[in-house]
Amino acid sequence: MKDPGVFFVDDEAGKPLAIDALIDRRPILAASNSDGDFEMLEWTKAGTGPRLGLIVHHTDGEREFAYDRESHVGRLDRGLDEAAARGWVLIDMKQGWARIWPEGNGP
Repeated sequence: MKDPGVFFVDDEAGKPLAIDALIDRRPILAASNSDGDFEMLEWTKAGTGPRLGLIVHHTDGEREFAYDRESHVGRLDRGLDEAAARGWVLIDMKQGWARIWPEGNGP
């Protein structure tokens, strides 16, 4: 029987709960673009064996949205400050895009 209430909120501390409830295991890779995924990255990297925590920093307002510390949506502040110390890979979207499509040849 399903309860009509909210089972979990799929953001912040609720994200690891949701993942565990739905796939019943700790992921080996977590990708994020905001502080709403911080706990998911922590939980993923806390497992045993090789683990990857990845943050995509949206810095390319020309091709996508640019947001980070002061944004009203997709705020990324704590993740930027703590990524290196926690062993999370931080990808700068604008710089990464330039490597994939040099000289502005991208879509």
